[in-house]
Parts: sequence; structure tokens; C-alpha cells
Amino acid sequence: MPQLTYLIVGSGWRAEFYGRIAAAYPDLFRAVYYCRSEEKAALMRGRSGLQAFCSVGDCLRLNPDFVVTAVDKAHSAEAAIEWASRGFAVACETPAAPSAEGLKALLGCKQPDGSPARISCMEQYRRYPVLMAGLDAVNAGAIGEPCSAYLSAAHDYHAFSLLKKMLKTEGQGYKLRGESIQSPVTLTDSRKEALYDGREKPAARDILHITFDSGKTAVYDFSGVQYHSYIRSRTLILRGSRGEWNGRTILGLNEANEPVRTLLMPEIPERYRCLDNTALRDLRKVWQNELTLETAQDEFAIASMLLDMGEFIAGGPAPYPLISAAEDTLFWLKAREALASPWETVSVKPLSAFPEDF
Repeated sequence: MPQLTYLIVGSGWRAEFYGRIAAAYPDLFRAVYYCRSEEKAALMRGRSGLQAFCSVGDCLRLNPDFVVTAVDKAHSAEAAIEWASRGFAVACETPAAPSAEGLKALLGCKQPDGSPARISCMEQYRRYPVLMAGLDAVNAGAIGEPCSAYLSAAHDYHAFSLLKKMLKTEGQGYKLRGESIQSPVTLTDSRKEALYDGREKPAARDILHITFDSGKTAVYDFSGVQYHSYIRSRTLILRGSRGEWNGRTILGLNEANEPVRTLLMPEIPERYRCLDNTALRDLRKVWQNELTLETAQDEFAIASMLLDMGEFIAGGPAPYPLISAAEDTLFWLKAREALASPWETVSVKPLSAFPEDF
């Protein structure tokens, strides 16, 4: 498999994931950073050990296979359009855009020759090994036809990406209603360290009821503290006509209609076994029933999408199509609208490739 070279636009926490992946798999990937200032470029060189530039000309001379845009939400569409309009294939971090206007600009972006821009999105949650295993089981009919879901495991656009895949409602319109509530929670963890001082803070929890055009339903329930907490779990339940996907377990029926229970394992699909590593192998050795979505699974998910960019730049399918990412972003935007007017219904029409009205 030939080595892929990619340019990372950005210098924040998320941009560092892409540098770590390149360093972890040097036979597969080579990465360099593009930063807005020499100060940030020097910082990224020191942190990652990779090359970092603050000149577009230096980046263009590298002739990367594709560009990863990992900037803040406010500039996500702008950065993707900037590099796509130069003719590069772009892997855009989530969310795809910060606004409806940004989405329209992104969907209408062209290459220098006037052809549609080549933009994929790095929506990684479907690529977590344990979630891939669950989605594969659902697609194989393990729970019959999915009909309703409860998801308290990821926020906004990530959650919607999972919900529409779980329920098989891609491309459908839907109705939203819900509320945001505040309640105190003791802080126990963070990105950098565990916390033991017992301090509390008020945490917002967003709850949304979703009814798709097909009649299938979902409940979105999430508080940001769930990403870093020992006392707030992450929950996934998908109910079907013949069973249920509950966290890491599939409850179903065999051909004799006898109940069966299967533990989902975070196995690595054959296509991506070149990305297996010690952290993932250790994770599989101590696998438990509670649903957790570890950093090791997250970095594998991102790496698998980077690997698939090789096919995308050769004319193959996008690892995650821009139109799907636009649906996810639109959910995030409409969810904010619904939460601002508690329990009033917000209707969302199906999103076409070039929508006139969101």
C-alpha cells in the first residue's frame, strides 16, 4: 500500500490527532502542518516532531495527496473551500460548516476547472470498532427492522450520524422538539487529568425527540460532561422488531425464536488490520459489557478514514460523503433552534445536494 501524504491545516487539539496517526503509522502516512503563524508552526514542530509551515507556497511545493482541515468550527467551511478550490481533495473535520450559509457555500464549491470540489468529511463515530460491529449486526438482521433509538453517547452532528445509520433513515426529513436543562454534577475527569477536589458545576443536558418521515423515532440525550466523567455513562439502545442493541450487547432471537445474547467485540475488519496496535489489542483483552468509546477506538476510526482517502483521490467513494455531513450539520443547527423554544416542533425537510432553502 503506497504511503499517503497529507497536509494538516490547523494547530489545535483535534489537529494533533492527525499528526499522532501519521507518527504511529509511518509506512502508511506522512503528514505536515500548515499554521497561520511561525509561532504556531514552531509549537507544532515541537509537539509532533513533524514538519510545519506558515507559508502556503511551501505547502503547495510539497504536493500533498490531500488536505485535512482541522480548524475551529467558525472557520471549518472556509478552510475546506480554500483548499478544495485550489484543486486538492479535502478531508474536512466536523462540523462541516458553522451555519446554513456556510453549508450552501461548501456544497456549491468548485475546483479550478469548474468541476465539483472533492470534499469528504471526517465523521468518525461509525468507524469505532464496537459501533461498526453493532451496525454490521443490525444490517445482518440481528434485531429485525430497527424502529426506535435512545442515544446518550455523542453530541450533535456525531449523534445524528449514528442515529440515521442505526435506524436506516438516511436522507429522510424529520420533526424535532425538546429542551435543555441544567443540573449540578461533580467533576471527576478532564482532557488532561482526573479530578479529586469534589467541585461541582452546573451542566447543560440537551434532550430532543426526533420523529422521522418513516415514523421511526429517536431520543437524543446528551451532556458534554459525559466525555470526561467517571460518574456519567454513555448509553446506546436501538430497538427492532426482533431484538435490541443495548451498548455492547445484541439481544435477539434465533431461527427457532429462542432468545440469544451476543457480546459485541471491537474487532478490526480485515481491510484495516494494518492499523491494529497495542492499545487496541489490550482493549480487546479486557473488554467489558459497559459502553465506553475509548481514545484508541477514536484514533483507529480517524486512521481508517485517512486510509480510505487513498481510494477517494483515485475516484472512489468518499469515506463520509459531504451531503451526509451536511445533514448532520443541519441537525445541529436545527437542534439549537428547537432547544431555544422548548417543546415546540421544528420541521426539517430532506436535504438535497444543492438546497435552495434549509
